[in-house]
Amino acid sequence: MTKTVVSSLNKVIGYGALLLTGAGVGISGSYILNNPSIVNPAAIAQTQNKPSTQSVPSITVPTNYVTQVVKEVGPAVVQINASRTVSVKQPEMFNDPFFRRFFGSQMPAFPDKEVQRGTGSGFIISPDGKILTNAHVIDGADKVSVILKDGRTYQGRVLGTDPLTDVAVVQIEANNLPVAKLGNSDNLEVGEWAIAIGNPLGLDNTVTTGIISATGRSGSQIGVADRRVDFIQTDAAINPGNSGGPLLNERGEVVGINTAIIRNAQGLGFAIPISKAQTIAEQLIANGKVDHPYLGVQMVQLTPELKQQLQASQQQFTVRKDEGVLIVRVMPNSPADNGGIKAGDVITNINGQAVVQPSKVQDLVEQTPIGQRLSLQLDRQGRTVNLDVPVGTLSQAQNQ
Repeated sequence: MTKTVVSSLNKVIGYGALLLTGAGVGISGSYILNNPSIVNPAAIAQTQNKPSTQSVPSITVPTNYVTQVVKEVGPAVVQINASRTVSVKQPEMFNDPFFRRFFGSQMPAFPDKEVQRGTGSGFIISPDGKILTNAHVIDGADKVSVILKDGRTYQGRVLGTDPLTDVAVVQIEANNLPVAKLGNSDNLEVGEWAIAIGNPLGLDNTVTTGIISATGRSGSQIGVADRRVDFIQTDAAINPGNSGGPLLNERGEVVGINTAIIRNAQGLGFAIPISKAQTIAEQLIANGKVDHPYLGVQMVQLTPELKQQLQASQQQFTVRKDEGVLIVRVMPNSPADNGGIKAGDVITNINGQAVVQPSKVQDLVEQTPIGQRLSLQLDRQGRTVNLDVPVGTLSQAQNQ
């Protein structure tokens, strides 16, 4: 709006106000002239101060469930500060003979180590000081400190981490601590309310709200294909420093561990389902590690388009099927290798269930007890092959 238009509008508004005031004065004057009794100031004051007899309906304010949840769970949410000392490579110029001759004894000192620091969140799951958080919050840390909401600070001891699910457990030496109640993430429905509490950018006990936007998001869908988790998606704001904090339902129960956001996107946060995290945490507390079932293959989803690309590139194997899970590589000495699976095989069925996506294969492997056999139906260059392959452990494969 231009200054001229604004000025014109202001004049119109001013004239309107003047007209209304003038009209009011004129009406009052006329009324007073025709009703002399009202000239009495006391009568005017009495009329103006007379209370209204019209009843005003009361407004019922709904209970704010978020406030109640924060009061109950907030004291169990902690800030986790982690630090680690890493070696720093000296700049190449410092090793240059000319550079050294030039500076001589005045050669600038360059540190060979530096301390890296990070901040995250966590929540207390037992009165004796066990805390659930993300593995990446304390990854490689030499020192872990935990700050409670009331300001008390403790040294933390890492009981175990599991990078594949991004779950970790930290122990502090304390008793009678407030505990966050764990819920059941298996029963979550899209559209339920969601509350996130954490320490984004070190701002302790920050609360944001939203809904459950989706469930069952695979790691590959959100850009972390190496994670063995089907994530909860929420639009509750999650920022750096929120990692490891609880995602709560409207009853104040933990349904997830806030863990990831997608860069350059808004309203896209992800959490590890608490049912999965609790299972992992129990193993970490008991053993300090988690044994994950392991097959030993690299795989992709087979589509007609991918089939055409493979045919055009003249791969060593020929693919006849249009859909299924294509085995791209078999790890040497893995359960898959020892069980007879070959690169170019297409998995179509596992334990009687049709499969077309790698995430489904991974889920079925993850659900299989170590040592138990998987019944696989494969397509090998147009020929059906049935194999029973025993599931191994990932830790054994990593030690080979």
